[in-house]
Amino acid sequence: MSEDAAFADFIRRIRAGDDQAARELVQRYEPVVRREVRLRLRDQRLASRFDWTDVCQSVMASFFARAAAGQYDLEQPDQLLRLLVVMTRHKLTQQVRRHSAGRRDYRRLEAQDPAYLEGRAVAVPSPSRLVAGRELLEEYRRRLSAEERRLADLRAQGWEWAEIAAELGGTADACRKQLARALDRVEQQLEGESGDG
Repeated sequence: MSEDAAFADFIRRIRAGDDQAARELVQRYEPVVRREVRLRLRDQRLASRFDWTDVCQSVMASFFARAAAGQYDLEQPDQLLRLLVVMTRHKLTQQVRRHSAGRRDYRRLEAQDPAYLEGRAVAVPSPSRLVAGRELLEEYRRRLSAEERRLADLRAQGWEWAEIAAELGGTADACRKQLARALDRVEQQLEGESGDG
């Protein structure tokens, strides 16, 4: 099997919710996410508020939900790598903004012991992350309307946007944008709820 065909099969398995493919993706790409967070998260006061695992979990959950909905057209491993790096940067920026706002402002905190922070930065991810990811994916689907779920299902089955538009009506671009907006809405809802505590 060629490298391109193997990668296409890997992405197909991820879209289908294959646990082994999800584990493989996390094993292969989590170190990239961790490295990106560690390179950009230099302020120890901020690092004491959250760590790379928080960002990584958010990146992976978002990726799996959007991949399952067929939002990404990835043909090569380097495209996936670049996507995950960009997602990591966005998620980290969101965390920084959240912890810089009002009463949460991390800059008012004293820096914690660097040894403590270093230990957190290399923690091993828990095996329960895949179960949590599956539950999150189910929650994403639950929050989509019936029409949005149908769009996501067709896309996850490998339908092209033009085929979906022909089946459901509208244009390919309108269908793509409708799904993207729906996923953005649900992601904001879920992140808002997780940030309330």
